Amino acid sequence: MLWRLLKVGREHAHAVMLPGGPPYTLAFFANDQLDRVENFDAIDMAIFRADGIKQSLTADGWHED
Repeated sequence: MLWRLLKVGREHAHAVMLPGGPPYTLAFFANDQLDRVENFDAIDMAIFRADGIKQSLTADGWHED
């Protein structure tokens, strides 16, 4: 798991990097439901994308678990 975030109430989200690669598969979950899956040729690009999503959610009021 790369990160887990919570929002007021019962909202939660997390990002995981699936084993293997390339391609490196990044999966995002919201409230225990798969939200999206993205593939990347380089692991550093996948982590950069995960950090960008985390920053966006944090700016929207989410906080770390």
